[in-house]
Amino acid sequence: MVQFIIRRLIAMLLTLFAISFVAFAIIQLPPGDYLTSYIASLAATGDQVDPRVIENLRAQYGLGEPYLVQYWKWLAGILQGNFGSSFEWKRPVTELIWGRLGNSILVEGLAVIVMWFIALPIGIYAAVRKYSLGDYLATVAGFIGLAVPNFLFALILMYLAYTWFGTTLGGLFSPEFETARWSLPRIWDFFAHAWAPVLVLATGGTAELIRILRANLLDELKKPYVVTARAKGLPEWKVILKYPVRLALNPLISTIGWLLPALVSGSVIVSVVMNLPTAGPMLLRSLTTQDMYLAGAIILLLSVLTVIGTLISDILLALIDPRIRYGAK
Repeated sequence: MVQFIIRRLIAMLLTLFAISFVAFAIIQLPPGDYLTSYIASLAATGDQVDPRVIENLRAQYGLGEPYLVQYWKWLAGILQGNFGSSFEWKRPVTELIWGRLGNSILVEGLAVIVMWFIALPIGIYAAVRKYSLGDYLATVAGFIGLAVPNFLFALILMYLAYTWFGTTLGGLFSPEFETARWSLPRIWDFFAHAWAPVLVLATGGTAELIRILRANLLDELKKPYVVTARAKGLPEWKVILKYPVRLALNPLISTIGWLLPALVSGSVIVSVVMNLPTAGPMLLRSLTTQDMYLAGAIILLLSVLTVIGTLISDILLALIDPRIRYGAK
């Protein structure tokens, strides 16, 4: 296992290097650069910019240099802990992304916990009580959860909250806690606001996990080892939880690697609708304005989450499934 982890860490570094190269290239695929977009936005409002100012800015940010030169400067800065400066915000990227990325990890992490907390018991019940009323209700609820877009559910929830209770669902903190340090009142205020986006983000994923767990568990319950365990007189709960559920969890655990980044990227519209200070809207804005240092840093950090999540899922698979032995001949 130790050798496997070491090999995976080396592969992770190579993967991150390749992802950073591709991400930086994709950001620069649209014609022009940030200054081109900036000039176009000024021209749309009727403002004029001195060409000498533009040339000075282009030389200052190195936008006239070849792609490989720009990429190497960016990568060398990252290795020194410097992600560069945002063109649009005129601030270091690290000051902009850590708070937003932290909010994203908190919200999406809570959404993942809620997804698993709800999906596990319902999926197990739906498989054990196949074709029962509860199974049919879980199936209908799952189809509805998969069919309704998250942003539409967010709009409906915000409308009902305002119509019935006179409250506005938006943001993650009250105004007095937005810039405050973390404390018990701020944590309570966060949970008082975060339940709505967490519920919205967890809906579709929960429905999907229920369907996956139900299908896998139904397949495991038909296998001979379950019949043998029942024949030995083991309690029914032990027969189900000790072996079939563990094996049915394999596909769910294998998705940990991409689940959190997928939630971050998939929550962009929800964040815009609910005015959430997360990384999704900032990533969208940086891509549209070609703010390459900011966009590249967010994409790279999401890639780090992906490879770390993949490593964690592989280790968990080896722990819960005795059939998996890394390095076995």
